[in-house]
Amino acid sequence: MRVPVIAGNWKMYRTAREAAEAIRALRALVADVTEVEVVVCPPFPALPAAVEAARGSRIRVGAQDCHWEKEGAFTGEVSVPMLADLGCSHVIVGHSERRQFFGETDATVDRKIDAVLAHGLSCIACLGETLQEREQGKTLAVLERQLRGGFARHLGSPRLVIAYEPVWAIGTGKTASPAQAQEAHAFLRQLVGQMAGPEVAARIRILYGGSVKPDTIGSLMAQADVDGGLVGGASLDPSSFAKIIRFRG
Repeated sequence: MRVPVIAGNWKMYRTAREAAEAIRALRALVADVTEVEVVVCPPFPALPAAVEAARGSRIRVGAQDCHWEKEGAFTGEVSVPMLADLGCSHVIVGHSERRQFFGETDATVDRKIDAVLAHGLSCIACLGETLQEREQGKTLAVLERQLRGGFARHLGSPRLVIAYEPVWAIGTGKTASPAQAQEAHAFLRQLVGQMAGPEVAARIRILYGGSVKPDTIGSLMAQADVDGGLVGGASLDPSSFAKIIRFRG
């Protein structure tokens, strides 16, 4: 049985104080939830405060990105060992905003996944198509290219989580229909099976990301191949995020 993952990507929002307050509020709202893996990913400066606020709870704290080298002359970058030292358990890699605005490629995603897994953290690695690619009927071809180009040598790791995020549904208020999400997730699972075998395909968790909200999470989670959500804006409000985490009711 695949344990659902609900991860909140706070993007460039919240100071350290605000992050700690939000996590303390979230703790109270989901203290009795035991069958969902909950991850919160604040901005880098808020990570120490977030880790401290989450201490003793089931809430995990992750980072939104990393560099693939463990150290070096890379001004402005943060390495996986640094994140591990802070107490992070997860790292998001390859988010569409990193690809769109900061030059992330399938090749750099591959190197970052490698670094995260090599240092014992869990990796939430993202892929997904743009609106133009979907309208041109290229969705499955794009997903296959991204999976083969950035994920292939890491699929066997139990600490790798795939996040399918249709770019056209991020921050737009649009959400892929449950059927659209299921089609993409089923395709990815089938492809993982071809690349890494049926046991890996059955085990690997595939999250949906793209304007996930309390009123859409239930129908998404009802799909056979949707194993959780990578939540953006709705994760900033503890009450809203708690409702998503408690999708079972």
